[in-house]
Amino acid sequence: MTSTTAATRWTEDDVPDQDGRVAVVTGANSGLGWETARVLAAHGACVVLAVRDLDKGRQAMAAITDQVPGAQLGLQRLDLASLESVRAAAAELRDAHPRIDLLINNAGVMYTPRQKTQDGFDLQFGVNHLGHFALTGLLLEAMLPLPDSRVVTVSSLGHRIRADIHFDDPQWDRTYNRVAAYGQAKLANLMFTYELQRRLASHGTGTGTGTGTTIAAAAHPGGAATELMRNLPGPIRATAGLLVPLFTQTAAMGALPTLRAATDPAVTGGQYYGPTGMGGVRGYPRVVASSEKSHDRAVQQRLWTLSEQLTKVTFPV
Repeated sequence: MTSTTAATRWTEDDVPDQDGRVAVVTGANSGLGWETARVLAAHGACVVLAVRDLDKGRQAMAAITDQVPGAQLGLQRLDLASLESVRAAAAELRDAHPRIDLLINNAGVMYTPRQKTQDGFDLQFGVNHLGHFALTGLLLEAMLPLPDSRVVTVSSLGHRIRADIHFDDPQWDRTYNRVAAYGQAKLANLMFTYELQRRLASHGTGTGTGTGTTIAAAAHPGGAATELMRNLPGPIRATAGLLVPLFTQTAAMGALPTLRAATDPAVTGGQYYGPTGMGGVRGYPRVVASSEKSHDRAVQQRLWTLSEQLTKVTFPV
């Protein structure tokens, strides 16, 4: 694979050949996940669409095949709001795919009204973080022996907005604010990535690039116009007609940071990719900075311990 670090406009054409690689993309039936799956399939990967709704998943597969004839695609039911479903999906994925080169933790919910998962977690924290934490832990053993395997978790600019890890009430049982709950979940995505990378490096697998190592990286799409926008707070939604063209980009553009984190051979563990434009809402992908709070190691480790306790999933690193 050829390095593309010098590219000022990294596009899907810069994705290296993915022939022989297996990628699992959560939430791949629409939006960012669908675009990510499409591009990976177009470059030769066998892509498993891990989705909650199998009918929508089949429609997504058909749409990809229309654009990528001969695409190697698979379908896996996965409901991140249910740890039972996550465990079942992980077991089925391990049986069907002895090797998994890429795990793209893309699925998510945003600014939802107060809801709980099947296990009693706040919906945003449960789906965006805990479900992906559990899935990664259950699949990681299938990834560790493989050259250049990667876990890429999709965060958001929202990790900076009213974001903190509320250890005293992580499930928002006492009070609920949809924006702050989303901020907590997206901050957790980054903290999970950074702590996972540190554990991979200590394990001896995450210390290099393209040399048989497993690494963890993160990405954010900027202001991608996707179905997540449907739960925007009222005042923002009321002006969306004016704001969307100025502060959003297409799902195809929004997927580029994820694709770069997943495939660029120059990526190193613990990097965070996002759009290059002003405010990080639009543009081509490059390494970007996350909030100072996201790098607090003590909080990362405390979150990891809490996540293990809540999901009852431990990692092989």
